[in-house]
Amino acid sequence: MTATKAHDLLLVVAAALVDPDGRVLIAQRPEGKGMAGLWEFPGGKVETGETPEAALIRELREGLGIAVKEPCLAPFTFASHTYGAFHLLMPLYICRRWDGNPQSLTHAALKWIRPRELLASADTYPMPAADLPLIPMLRDLL
Repeated sequence: MTATKAHDLLLVVAAALVDPDGRVLIAQRPEGKGMAGLWEFPGGKVETGETPEAALIRELREGLGIAVKEPCLAPFTFASHTYGAFHLLMPLYICRRWDGNPQSLTHAALKWIRPRELLASADTYPMPAADLPLIPMLRDLL
């Protein structure tokens, strides 16, 4: 058994919002935040006492101005990735139904894109390392 360095665990949650054309929404991290300029699946930190679903509903409301109901969140997969000082654990949910039109309330930009195009456009839409393994799974699903 190999010993590994202990890291603080950061629990975040994300959604692959899927439109009727099979595109997913990605959001660009704004200036002043860690990993600024990178594209990600919308979501955010799970606060103490929140379930991942409640956190995602809150984050989508605050970040995109949309209303999502818990039955519309389908658990899909998760990312587990170590960044320097912390280890990120991120459940990813598929969401095909919401109320409202996503708006960029906390992000620099939003983009609807097909997962296969996202794979081919890695230089145009660079993503955090934790998000990269999720893209082929979304491509295969959609």
